[in-house]
Amino acid sequence: MIWRLAAGMARLLPPEAAHRAAVMTLRHRIGPVPDLPPITVSVAGLEFTNPLGLAAGFDKDAACPDGALRLGFGHVELGTITPHPQPGNPRPRVFRLAGDRAVINRYGFNSRGMEAAAAGLARRRETGRGPAQGGIIGINVGANKTSAAPTDDYRIAVARLAGFADYITLNISSPNTPGLRDLQTADNLRLLIAAGRAGLAEAGCERPLFIKLAPDLAPADIEAIAATAVAEGVAGLIATNTTIARPDGLRSATAVEAGGLSGAPLYALSTHVLAEMAGRLPAGGPVLVGAGGVASGWQAYAKILVGASLVQLYTALALEGPELPARVISDLAALMAADGVTDIAAARGQIPDADKAMQHALRLAQSA
Repeated sequence: MIWRLAAGMARLLPPEAAHRAAVMTLRHRIGPVPDLPPITVSVAGLEFTNPLGLAAGFDKDAACPDGALRLGFGHVELGTITPHPQPGNPRPRVFRLAGDRAVINRYGFNSRGMEAAAAGLARRRETGRGPAQGGIIGINVGANKTSAAPTDDYRIAVARLAGFADYITLNISSPNTPGLRDLQTADNLRLLIAAGRAGLAEAGCERPLFIKLAPDLAPADIEAIAATAVAEGVAGLIATNTTIARPDGLRSATAVEAGGLSGAPLYALSTHVLAEMAGRLPAGGPVLVGAGGVASGWQAYAKILVGASLVQLYTALALEGPELPARVISDLAALMAADGVTDIAAARGQIPDADKAMQHALRLAQSA
């Protein structure tokens, strides 16, 4: 009850102020510590206690990874972190769409930069919490807005931060950095992957390399990205980031704001893109992480049914509060049991049609 009350009070704050307050709260490790059923899953050589993660965008400066993990997440993805500090876009730049259970943001990769993040992560390591300790930590990197060589920014950031991460994500799908999504074309994607690998070599370590994709992709784009990811041996693809589309039926006045839309209106679109990507990847190819609009156990389960090995959320946490991760994980475990599924690997990809997967998972939840 206390955490639901705290979440309600946070909604009285402007969205960006509420975000800062949430980060500060978790930095001090204030929040519920749930007792959760284990739903272990092995992905890219890493062992996750459960498949649910906190998506990038919440903790942009590596300020509160352990506080977030305490909420029940099996992994936390920090970032997006750029080589140099940047303020991001002018305020206001975050908008709640309360009637649509959604958010629009145009933050623009605001962060204190890789050196500040590295300093915080170094202190974390000194206290005995580093890679593969206390939960899986991913680090999501991007290019500075004014960079003359955006691809090289990824190499620089990976080289500096990879040693603190269990895996690295190259974010090429934010709609709020001009030209960034152009990196999703096959030729540019190959160059980007090479830059990420060069950064890992400079760091002197091996880490799984993930790519975060946009939902606003044509079938030909999805096919080209899948082929490139397979050919280049990428460990995983995260589908998807926020959308620049505005689905019909949005009721909130702030729906006209520019930026990336996340939350409930993104769910079906992102799940369809995830399913299309899964259909183009061979067995043993890159693993998939399903992100976009997840706010419940059945929504997480549907993404697994179409092919995801892991699932991430962020907007729903901001809208519903810190008890949400535990609820999603508990409900997911119950749905798997009701479906006669013993582990994530057995469920993954069992219903490749996105609409059928969503309908099945929802029916299962409604009958529970």
